[in-house]
Amino acid sequence: MAYSTPDIFSRTERLAGKEALERLSDVKVLIVGTGGVGSWCAESLVRSGITQLTIADSDVVCASNVNRQLMATARTIGIPKVNALRERLSDINPDACITALYERFSEDTASLFRLEEYDYIVDAIDSIPDKMTLILKSLETGAVLFSSMGAALKTDPSRISVAEFWKVHGCPLAKALRTGFKKSGRFPSRKFQCVFSDERLENRPSADESGNGVAVHITASFGFRIASLVFNDVTGLAGH
Repeated sequence: MAYSTPDIFSRTERLAGKEALERLSDVKVLIVGTGGVGSWCAESLVRSGITQLTIADSDVVCASNVNRQLMATARTIGIPKVNALRERLSDINPDACITALYERFSEDTASLFRLEEYDYIVDAIDSIPDKMTLILKSLETGAVLFSSMGAALKTDPSRISVAEFWKVHGCPLAKALRTGFKKSGRFPSRKFQCVFSDERLENRPSADESGNGVAVHITASFGFRIASLVFNDVTGLAGH
């Protein structure tokens, strides 16, 4: 069967309308962190009509990623996450402009990311210092920021919610970020929405003591929820 871009987005157009589909194609989106949350967010956005997407991450795929990250398979182990994900996304829409930035976001590298060029920025990183920096610098631009709080140690997707950062509750990562901002004396310049869950389970003993337990149905749900925030904001469908 012949491929054409209009064909793959015909159902999106029937939902959102032609003008909204054009807006989805026009906006520029940056996802920082392409792990369990960011990879599924990227998949959803590209399948929904986003065609100008930058994905950023400094890690390579490892075996422990396979249980939750979209592009992590036995074949992609050892490949930079952004390269494996870009290949996947380009298979979905060959006409999309997918930029893979194989770089860690930090205070030292922030200028490389050109945050001011984007309409939407998705924060899907775990490092608290880097996350604080991304939040602070993103909010200094005109971009809309959506941030993922902690997705580990959870099993119930029905408890995933959206709230303004200072109203997030029951999330250790959000608490750590707020403490960090208070200690540094630097605070977000405006409000922003976060995806979070107040569920908190305990780690079980494992031969591998690094990292927290996590399941794909939670990380993917976080990613899809963030993608929905971008989609609904661009199309204006939220609240209908």
